[in-house]
This record gives sequence, structure tokens and C-alpha cells, in this order.
Amino acid sequence: MTPPFDRDRLLDWMTIQGLSPVTRDHAPVFRVEEGLELKASMPGAHTKNLFLKDKKGAVWLVSARQDTLVDLKRLPRAIGADRLSFGREELLWELLGVRPGSVTALALINDPDHRVIFVLDRALWEADVVNFHPLTNAATTALSQEEFRAFLNALDRRPIVVDFSDVEAGPRRLV
Repeated sequence: MTPPFDRDRLLDWMTIQGLSPVTRDHAPVFRVEEGLELKASMPGAHTKNLFLKDKKGAVWLVSARQDTLVDLKRLPRAIGADRLSFGREELLWELLGVRPGSVTALALINDPDHRVIFVLDRALWEADVVNFHPLTNAATTALSQEEFRAFLNALDRRPIVVDFSDVEAGPRRLV
């Protein structure tokens, strides 16, 4: 099965929506630690994205600032999930149309049925500019906060906003 959107269709769709994504191609990046020099030259908050499934079968996409500590043992309580584990590659492809290493909030465009619950780090919700992979880990797309929220609104997505900043108390749900 081919997902409805790939990188080019995503970027074209964003332009049609009146957004002005700025995309930079680069060597594939598979982990947050990779490409730090590239990220340093791109303004805005860079992200890490986790595709998770809970014990009850609910599927979650967590997008956090790259330097945010995401405690998977404490997170379920904050978001109303059961015990979380990483989702299978096949499920990731089926629901979001991306492969491991390319997980991104922009992949929500491939989930029109809203089967994936979206959790967003408060640090990203408040950042002036956010950077995500455009469905491939061989590029990074920057959006202003206004444009990112317009992207989510166009998809009719309302994220669960979580404050991960208090490491001692653990994450807490804001919205």
C-alpha cells in the first residue's frame, strides 16, 4: 500500500494551504544525535518523534523538542494511556506512511481517520519555528508556529500538549 502523501505531495499540499515551508535536503538522519551541525545551522526547535502503542492498542505519536527527556514510564499517566511500547514498523507504515527514522508530526497527513493520538511537547507548542522531517529523514522542513498550527487545523488535529520540563514530577498534560 502506498500512503496518500509522500514528501513532494506533502510540500505541494502545504503550499496549496497557503503555508510557506522551508525545506533543506541533507544526508539521512536516523537519530537525534546525528546531524547536529546541520541542525545548528537551521533556526528553530528541532524534534524527536516517538511512535508508540499502549497495552490497550491505542497508538500514539509523541513529538518533543530534541533535547526533551521523555520518560515512557511516567508518560502514560499524563496522557491517559496504558503502558507504552514502541509501535511495530508495519503499523507505522500503515497508519502514518513513514519508515523508522522518518517519524514526524507531518505524517499525520497520512492519518485521515485520526487513528493516531498526537502528543506535543509544550516546548514545541511555544517555539517560534519548528523543524520536522517531511516524511523522509533526508530533509528537514521548517514551519513558523503559526504555520504549524494552521497545518494541524487543516487536518482537524488537536494535540495533547504535555509539559515535559519538570523531570522530578514527570510530564503533565496541559491541553
